[in-house]
Amino acid sequence: MPRLVGIELLKLRTTRLTYGLFFAAIGLSILFAAMAAARAGARSIPPLASAAGLAAVSVVVGYALLLALVLGITVSTGEFRLGTATLTYLATPKRTMVLAAKALAAAVAGAVFGFAGGITTTVVGLVFVAAKGDHVALGSATLVGHIAGATFAGALLAAVGVGLGSLVRGQLGAVIGVFLWTVIGESVLDGIYPSIGRYLPFTTATSLAGSKVGGAFYAAGGAISGPAPLPFGAAAALVAVVAVLASVLAAATTLSRDIT
Repeated sequence: MPRLVGIELLKLRTTRLTYGLFFAAIGLSILFAAMAAARAGARSIPPLASAAGLAAVSVVVGYALLLALVLGITVSTGEFRLGTATLTYLATPKRTMVLAAKALAAAVAGAVFGFAGGITTTVVGLVFVAAKGDHVALGSATLVGHIAGATFAGALLAAVGVGLGSLVRGQLGAVIGVFLWTVIGESVLDGIYPSIGRYLPFTTATSLAGSKVGGAFYAAGGAISGPAPLPFGAAAALVAVVAVLASVLAAATTLSRDIT
């Protein structure tokens, strides 16, 4: 298993798509955190001098986590898209081991995406606070906790992506599907049935980083007054169950099919 994980990590390190997604995650995190910070004190976002205002800006990590999920999908679907799955499974006939290795490697990479997103949005918030001459209203433990939560969320979502990609196999369809689900689907469901919002997988994952329910992609501030997010342990367990379930379904169905 360690050898297989090492091979998957090598693939990730030597693939341009990995770096493209990573820098896109950082760029989007900077963009939306800066937009939120610039609007702080107006509309629905509290001033950055307040704990709520700084927290609202420092947890806008939805795009970084979404791209960690997409990365996980590419890890598993890339083999089928490029036609290298045959060689991979000839070298390691036990396909469930390959799936597990991909999930672990993707989790490592996803953690990097989450960490980068958390660090980026926190730095943007602190830069705007310093530029305005305000005091930092959040303690270092809280800020570090948000970054650690984003790191863990990125790892879990990347593992979910591997399971989904193995289940669907088609890279384009899987990527479009998760974009539609995370950006539109969960928002619509949360709007119609507010009580279930905190149980939706992507929303639950973003809450690990401190995001409010329904505020994964923008600074929610005090605008969202729906149900409180699940406790950290329950939220992490829910996303982990989704990752395991997707992989188990893939192992029981598509993973065993002919790959030629």
